[in-house]
Amino acid sequence: MAYQLYRNTTLGNSLQESLDELIQTQQITPQLALQVLLQFDKAINTALANRVRNRVNFRGSLNTYRFCDNVWTFVLNDVEFREVTDLVKVDKVKIVACDGKNTGSSAAE
Repeated sequence: MAYQLYRNTTLGNSLQESLDELIQTQQITPQLALQVLLQFDKAINTALANRVRNRVNFRGSLNTYRFCDNVWTFVLNDVEFREVTDLVKVDKVKIVACDGKNTGSSAAE
């Protein structure tokens, strides 16, 4: 099963709103909407794992961290993000990190 982290992105939220509207107008069933979301989860995880090659370095002060259910959560303060020529500074960042390796799910999923 793919991680559902990306459902809370702009793209994921738009998809969920569209599916909710289709369910309300009875154009699709809730079961079909769930299948679409599961396919979205798989597709976005695969695309990010295989297509993104950019690297960004960051530095900040660690506020809190947690490891629960194989998910790391970090909260950093006064963070600087650097990419070749760009520098972005932010007051606070929350990073959620999951194991990117296939954790025993079958290839047929």
